[in-house]
Amino acid sequence: MKRVIAFLMVSMLVLGLFAGCGNSNGTASSSTGPQSSGGSAASEVSTPAAPAEKAKVTLWYYWENKDHQQILTDIVKQYNTSQNEVEVTNEYYPFADFKKVLSIGLAASKLPDLVLIDNPDHAAYAAMGLFADITDKIKDWPDKEQYFEGPWKSCTLNGKVYGIPFGSNDLALYYNEDMLNKAGVKPPQTWDELRAAAKKLTGNGVTGLGVSAPKTEEGTFQFMPWILSAGGDLTKIDSPEGIKSFTMISDLVKDGSMSKEVMNWVQSDVLKQFIAGKIAMMFNGPWQVPTLKKDAPDLKWNVTLIPKDKQYASVLGGENWGVVNGKNVDATVKFLKYVTQVDVLKGYIGKFGYFPSRKDLASDPQFTGDPIYKVFIDELQYAQPRGPHPKWPELSNAVSQALQEVIAGVKTPEAAAKDAQEKIDKAIK
Repeated sequence: MKRVIAFLMVSMLVLGLFAGCGNSNGTASSSTGPQSSGGSAASEVSTPAAPAEKAKVTLWYYWENKDHQQILTDIVKQYNTSQNEVEVTNEYYPFADFKKVLSIGLAASKLPDLVLIDNPDHAAYAAMGLFADITDKIKDWPDKEQYFEGPWKSCTLNGKVYGIPFGSNDLALYYNEDMLNKAGVKPPQTWDELRAAAKKLTGNGVTGLGVSAPKTEEGTFQFMPWILSAGGDLTKIDSPEGIKSFTMISDLVKDGSMSKEVMNWVQSDVLKQFIAGKIAMMFNGPWQVPTLKKDAPDLKWNVTLIPKDKQYASVLGGENWGVVNGKNVDATVKFLKYVTQVDVLKGYIGKFGYFPSRKDLASDPQFTGDPIYKVFIDELQYAQPRGPHPKWPELSNAVSQALQEVIAGVKTPEAAAKDAQEKIDKAIK
């Protein structure tokens, strides 16, 4: 009966997800992890029995950043060579297709053993039965006490644990120092200053501001600071504050300060536009810092808090390790206990431009000693989480669709907000 209910829930979700998918065909790349031979040698009668075949754990993820993909592959290789019981392979799916592929896999019972999932989606998929309850399996694991409350709660539903936090992040405003200096513009601190700066910085093939606004979670993620700063609430998107947020975006596009192309840009695309000198400012996260330093070593740039309306605001982001309900739960938990221990985590989490979700690493000099990262850490005090809510994917899809309609100019901010609110109300009743 549980499988039937999950199938019906997923079928409804997939219909919405198909409408929001990009142009990718959704086909996974070949596994980037080491491959096993799949067999074991027959033992001689006079010798001890051969060791059992390794448990094979498959991991799905969606990071577009090539450096991040390589770091993840290195983590997997490090684990695989550290022991002889479990072998992990990792597979990439585009972010725009990730939920669709995961939901179809749930309906068809063709799933991986582990996923790196956007933290607001964790509760929704746990409610559908995708993730395994690992509460008892980590009952005596002392490390769990080191996690901050917010990230840890995003892995839970009704008091049960369905995964472990990977890392946390937020959004801030990046700006090209040379462009701002040449235009006589100071880093904006308010919406009015942002409007004026973006307008003055626009021209000669450059637009003042770039954001990511596709019809996916990335679009909702980047829109959240606007509505939060206005004093609004995503579940009341048709409020004056919600309409004001959509209007701000609409006005930036109408006066040419932001390109309509943002509705097709993922966050890595925004970074490429910034590096190429085609946008002067952008909303983006700390995970872009390593790539920016590597790919544009001569570019003069800096970061500041996202400009405010009524209040400063940002959005809490990050991924969780989600343990899929299946035959390899025990092997998957072994892998997670390895990659989340302090010495291992310290070696890679900063390379992603993420902050550790563990208290015992948050004060490490690699995070507090860097002036760029310090801005993002300061921004965390204004960052609010998305959910967690079992219906978050439906809420997010309604908001990202409204954002697209506003940017494309097919609906007024008022009309887009009203239509989105009807979908939100229907989802949360």
